[in-house]
Amino acid sequence: MYAVAGVSGNTGSAVARTLLGQGLPVRVIVRSEAKGAAWAAQGAQVAVAEISDAVAMTKALSGVAGAYLLNPPAYGEGDTFARAAQVAAALGLAASASEVPKIVVLSSVGAHRDAGTGIIRANAIVEQELAGKAPSVVFVRASYFMVNWAPMAGVVGITGTLPSFLHPLDRAIPMVSPADIGRVSAEALLEDWSGTRIVELEGPAHYSPNDAAAAFSKAVGSPVTAVAVPDTQWSSLMGMGGIPSPVIPHFIEMFHGLNNGTVDFEGAGASHIYGRVTLEEEIARLVKG
Repeated sequence: MYAVAGVSGNTGSAVARTLLGQGLPVRVIVRSEAKGAAWAAQGAQVAVAEISDAVAMTKALSGVAGAYLLNPPAYGEGDTFARAAQVAAALGLAASASEVPKIVVLSSVGAHRDAGTGIIRANAIVEQELAGKAPSVVFVRASYFMVNWAPMAGVVGITGTLPSFLHPLDRAIPMVSPADIGRVSAEALLEDWSGTRIVELEGPAHYSPNDAAAAFSKAVGSPVTAVAVPDTQWSSLMGMGGIPSPVIPHFIEMFHGLNNGTVDFEGAGASHIYGRVTLEEEIARLVKG
């Protein structure tokens, strides 16, 4: 049995689908029975637990061969970093108390940095807390998510433009599909190892905003041009996009870090894995819906 958190999101659902697809027993961790109903219909066991509840999470992790864990986005729940510390502490206590032998934890490119990474610092907090909390621990430091382009999927064909906070438009950076995160994380759960490992994960190539525009152009069947959004407009556009105002400065710092190279892979001592899903394939999926 493998426990999987975050199945309502992109990566946890990919992990659970990968394991279920191999005929393996899965226990999904959800906040309510209703959120677990679709997974129960697929044969998964359902555990109801709030991710920051150490007692409930201990029960959810008990008796499993391994678990996929993460700090779910909760940008509207007060101080982002205090929330990350709370979740990390609960997961650390639960991992120890349940004696789960193996945990795979979603992290991020740049999580080894002490400053200049913005919202990514929440992943660093989780890493610091969970290191050594199980006999085997893997931190999957994923690169920039390809699905971050999803908000534009419905409008690029109408406007013919792809606004981008990533600058310059021809600068390619590592990006990855949640499908590859799910597959690699599931594979890590099934491998034998001991101690704490870092896995750096990106897609099969580096991609620029211009590459994303080209992929959208192909997917929608009309020309799309990437447009660099001036950083003076970032705050207002992020607010219009639904990001809570207290968190906006952290996202701005993250994009500055991505653009100036602060947000990068650590390299030394880490395993580096390249995914299979291309940006063109991911954007085609996003456009298709």
